[in-house]
Amino acid sequence: MKKISKSARSSFINYGIVLIFFVFFQIMLSTGKLSNSLSGQLIPICTYVIMALALNLVVGISGELSLGHAGFMSVGAFTGVVVATALKDVITLSPVRLILAIVIGAVIAAIAGTIIGIPVLRLQGDYLAIVTLAFGEIIKNVLNCLYIGADSKGLHFSMKDGNSLNMETGGTVIINGPQGALGIQKISTFIAAIILVLIVLFIIQNLVNSRAGRAIKAIRDNRIAAESCGLNIMKYKMMAFVLSAAIAGAAGALYALNYSTVVPKKFDFNTSILVLVFVVLGGIGNLRGSMIAAAILTVLPELLRQFQDYRMLVYAIVLILVMIITNNSKAKDMFGRVSAKIFKKSAVQKS
Repeated sequence: MKKISKSARSSFINYGIVLIFFVFFQIMLSTGKLSNSLSGQLIPICTYVIMALALNLVVGISGELSLGHAGFMSVGAFTGVVVATALKDVITLSPVRLILAIVIGAVIAAIAGTIIGIPVLRLQGDYLAIVTLAFGEIIKNVLNCLYIGADSKGLHFSMKDGNSLNMETGGTVIINGPQGALGIQKISTFIAAIILVLIVLFIIQNLVNSRAGRAIKAIRDNRIAAESCGLNIMKYKMMAFVLSAAIAGAAGALYALNYSTVVPKKFDFNTSILVLVFVVLGGIGNLRGSMIAAAILTVLPELLRQFQDYRMLVYAIVLILVMIITNNSKAKDMFGRVSAKIFKKSAVQKS
């Protein structure tokens, strides 16, 4: 009972942090004391908080290193844009379209996670990281070649160019290859973002504290011992991976519908590494730390914009100081592995 009450208390603290964040910035917005640049960062902050929670489910709870979550985010983002744009004349209520876009984006990302996870999760450690990294790059390149339009007959797809969509006169091009999605109606709201953060927190915390969550952590701690106890390794690893992919897809839909233009280049390897930085600095397996790290490090470059010449230098110093303060051996090991992959990828690109 003591253990259960402790986990419940931790969950309510996490909910409280999110609600305090929402109330504080709502007051700032209503009184006009928040600058336009910072108010524009509220939905991206929530998006990256959700991405950090999703990746922590794989990296922290499941113990696997994934470097392709930006790929799942991009799948949800462009799926959400297509859904919201195609239903614009059918469903006039923006909140309803936003909910449908987020749900369908999460479902498509979950399907992508299942397709990728079945062969990939048989790998371990660095091999899993390399394959998921390749998946993220493949998705980005596929989106660069994808053209989608809509008219009265429905959706039209092409991998050649926009002229081969064969749409009626007056049809709308939703995704235009490397130019991405253009003319998006911005329907994401800060309230919707906060609600999605709370839903994601509820799902992950209930999973972690459930029987399935304990099985996932047992596999993380000792795979051989867990398998000898009769646990289905693939089942529980797939559960965490697919759920994480679905949450990343929902975050992508929320993020994309906050901008008038979204390009595939935004969801590259650097975005996956950025989310991994949030997870590592917040504490691997620590949901609260991931949320706080994502919020602070998302808004920090904007706060340092007045020191434009030294902005990234100060940002790097803050990251190093946080690493020294946390003094987390797991984090150091994780950063070492990621750094090796970054240098390896740079060497391959130069060659």
